[in-house]
Amino acid sequence: MDKKIAVLIPCYNESTTIAKVVKDYKKALPEATIYVYDNNSTDHTDEIAKSAGAVVNYEYRQGKGNVIRSMFRDIDADCYLMIDGDDTYPADNAREMVDLVLSGKADMVIGDRLSSTYFSENKRLFHNTGNKLVRSFINSLFKSNINDIMTGYRAFSPLFAKTYPVLSKGFEVETEMTIFALDTNMKLKEIPVQYRDRPEGSTSKLNTYKDGFKVINTIITLFKEYKPMKFFGTIAIVFSIIALIAFGVVLNGYFKTGLVEQFPTLIVSGIVFTFAMLSLVCGIILEVIAKKHRQLYEILVNLNKKNIGNRK
Repeated sequence: MDKKIAVLIPCYNESTTIAKVVKDYKKALPEATIYVYDNNSTDHTDEIAKSAGAVVNYEYRQGKGNVIRSMFRDIDADCYLMIDGDDTYPADNAREMVDLVLSGKADMVIGDRLSSTYFSENKRLFHNTGNKLVRSFINSLFKSNINDIMTGYRAFSPLFAKTYPVLSKGFEVETEMTIFALDTNMKLKEIPVQYRDRPEGSTSKLNTYKDGFKVINTIITLFKEYKPMKFFGTIAIVFSIIALIAFGVVLNGYFKTGLVEQFPTLIVSGIVFTFAMLSLVCGIILEVIAKKHRQLYEILVNLNKKNIGNRK
């Protein structure tokens, strides 16, 4: 039975490049269906994509996360290849990425830009720095070794596409899906891919500072939700140290005079230590809940794996 491959291209005002992207990927994967999801473009991106041979659908809620949510819900395939519509990802690696998914070797294939041409091609300094910071942060928090956390070039299995809960609305979605894959122990493969900067006349929709803050906020939020014991345990340690330092000041005065002369400091020490214990208890409770959610996820996936694999 032929395998169904869906090439997913979220687009917002990519009229300069979308025709070339569609044609390149039709050539690289002639058996695939190319889906362009137009996200309120005003430059006739949808008409150009249709003329190039793509199936065009629409997502009217603004944001890349909203587009990906609709793509995964609407489309059934044996492999999903997601790319950007800005012609920054050549189609050279498309076949390799798709084959890794179709052969069962990966649930998500990550197109690693940072190990190839990204830093020489991308002229936006803070984007380079931001990618490095996010990579270091997530690899440290989740004990992983992913080279490119925020790449938009990925291939997915039906298992990933149909069980990944898209919560983000914007560009932070790539970070979210990476963390989800790590937490659920999905089969991950990472291959170096070529990256080229946007051609002249094509403008990035990514705001370095605004979207960068959203990504960092997403990491912290997901760290709290996926690793609550580490998150609240760290807070408990910090509060405990502050409480012990304050109590040490009071205790030192007591040893010198035999009197407790710094009652405000003693009270603050007790309150802060109480916060530390509350944070520790929150971490323990939420860690148990998070573990139960992982167990429930595994049970539901096992029960529905056949249906997910047979979706057409």
